[in-house]
This record gives sequence, structure tokens and C-alpha cells, in this order.
Amino acid sequence: MFMKRTIIFLISLIIISTVVACGKSNNSSLQPTTDEPSTTITTPSDDQTTKEDETANMKLTLKIDGIEVDVIWADNDSVKALKNLAKDELTINMSKYGGFEQVGSIGSTLPSADTRITTNPGDIVLYSSNQIVLFYDSNTWSYTKLGHINLSKSELTDLLGDEDVVITLSLE
Repeated sequence: MFMKRTIIFLISLIIISTVVACGKSNNSSLQPTTDEPSTTITTPSDDQTTKEDETANMKLTLKIDGIEVDVIWADNDSVKALKNLAKDELTINMSKYGGFEQVGSIGSTLPSADTRITTNPGDIVLYSSNQIVLFYDSNTWSYTKLGHINLSKSELTDLLGDEDVVITLSLE
């Protein structure tokens, strides 16, 4: 049994090493080979930067069942990506979970920087890079902080604690 595990482990290492080595590039193909003037090539990261520039000065708004709430948004890559999704208005069906939060799938994967935090009522976080969570009580887990709703715990419980809700994110 030990020998079989060792062999499988070694084969796995060889496969991983091969895949990593095959993926390396020396980027020399990107250098001009003639004396002709170089041209600018638009890459996906340039497109992403353009979209972020368009939304950078716009305000991200959150409505819960049609009620706009005041939110202080974090300044991070996750919120920037969320703003890009909200350009055409993003509607998310949320579900009550655990008696302290509402959770909903964003429908896309966002960049994340998860850290273990204890949330407070009103916190908005990204979970698993593709779900948004609104808290009306506390929990400790690994999340990426997106923002905070400026309402009291009792106001949040009234808004989020009784039944599933629908949230709408948009830009102004």
C-alpha cells in the first residue's frame, strides 16, 4: 500500500512538472523582428482597464426588494469588477441562510482576497468568488469584504431576516 502511494505521488509530481514546464514562455515572439515601427496590441487587460475607467467615478447602488440602502463600498478589485457587472443592472435572487445572512449567486467569478473575518450586521462580502452575502447578524469565515450597509441591526433584520429577497446593483 505504501509503495503504491509513493508511485502515484511520484507520477503526479512528474505530470505537474511537465505541465508547468510546457506552459512557460520566453516572450521573445512579442519582440519586433524588423526595423518597422511597432504597433500597439490591445490585450484583454487593456479592455478591462478601459471598463474600470468608465465605471470608476460612478456610484454603485444597492436595492433590497426595491428599497435603496446606503452602502459604503470597499476600494478593492472585487468591487471594481462588481461595478462592471452592475453597468447593465445586476439582479440577484438571495436566499436566507443560517439565520444571520442572505446569500446569492452573482453569476460570474470576481477577483477575491479572502481573509478570515468576523462579520457585523450590515457587512457585504464575497464568498467563494461568485456569491454575494448580506449579513444581518455575525459570522466568522473567510470572505472578501465588499462593503457595509448603513442600517441598524434591527433594521437589517426587518429587511433581510423574514424571507428571501432580491437585490439589484446598478450604477449612477
